[in-house]
Amino acid sequence: MMVLLRHLIGDVLRQLRQRQGRTLREVSADARVSLGYLSEVERGQKEASSELLSSICGALGVPLSQVLREVSDQLALAELQEAALSGSVPAASVSGSDRLGIDSIPDRVPEVIDMVGV
Repeated sequence: MMVLLRHLIGDVLRQLRQRQGRTLREVSADARVSLGYLSEVERGQKEASSELLSSICGALGVPLSQVLREVSDQLALAELQEAALSGSVPAASVSGSDRLGIDSIPDRVPEVIDMVGV
């Protein structure tokens, strides 16, 4: 079974909203998105545009990057579970030369260099 990105995005948005104790109505009003549409996004029935996601994140007071990071983490877990169920070879067991340079991606974003004093 393939995991759909819109389902994960909807789940993360709903969890964030519920953690804040807010209703769909409150968030939809703040985001200037119809109540029905926000509900469909949260249920994974509608694919949200980047503009809509940005508006919803603004209404929730969370950066879009945080939402995408949580979605990415959930997607990674779902892919691992899917691979385990199908008996596929996990990415960690593939040799370094076959991994398209993934090993060269840093674990975190480097600090921003202060160019003002240069």
